[in-house]
Amino acid sequence: MDLKKFSHACVRIESGGRALVIDPGNFGSVAAALAGVEAVLVTHEHADHLDLEPVLEVLKSRTEISLHAPDPVAARVLEAAVAAGVPNARERIHAVAAGDSFTLAGLKVTAYGGDHALIHQTLPRVANLGYLIEGRLFHPGDSYSVPEGIGVKTLLIPAHAPWAKIGETIDFLVAVGAARNFPIHDGLLNARGLAMMDGHLTRVANERGLSYQRIADGESVSLDG
Repeated sequence: MDLKKFSHACVRIESGGRALVIDPGNFGSVAAALAGVEAVLVTHEHADHLDLEPVLEVLKSRTEISLHAPDPVAARVLEAAVAAGVPNARERIHAVAAGDSFTLAGLKVTAYGGDHALIHQTLPRVANLGYLIEGRLFHPGDSYSVPEGIGVKTLLIPAHAPWAKIGETIDFLVAVGAARNFPIHDGLLNARGLAMMDGHLTRVANERGLSYQRIADGESVSLDG
């Protein structure tokens, strides 16, 4: 199984010549991210995780792709897809809840969580799901919710966000305790910010015998072995 980062929080998971994408947002090219995939997983509704218009264009032109998202997001996408004339939209757009398990592109997916991390008490919290792929790779979306009792082997860590601070990010890395850790959600950082964040997370990971590694946009790593 291979992991490829596109931009910010968008990643593609490939195995056996099949692929799915998580969070094709507006920090990168949706068309490039969705090239050759069978399914799209969306953690929550924010535009940096779901760039709706180009996603609809791909769904319209490639009728083999399905989309799976928390109920409020799926409802919004479905309404827009029907209006846009996406073929078979009702059969291809699916609402997901925490605890659901299903198979996409030959990979087992289990949903965890429920709510987006708190940005500020004056702002509403939206639904957010993390996705565990094949029982070992976890994408949390915008949340520090720890999937309990599953032994995550590879964690995608939200490295920077309006709702995040470095101490909580470090606590999340430690709490999950995954052997391999890769940063996501870093599209608002410049080179200095990335270096500072990587330095803190590398130090803490190494102190605990864990691995921390940045994947450049467009690069892949193997998660096998």
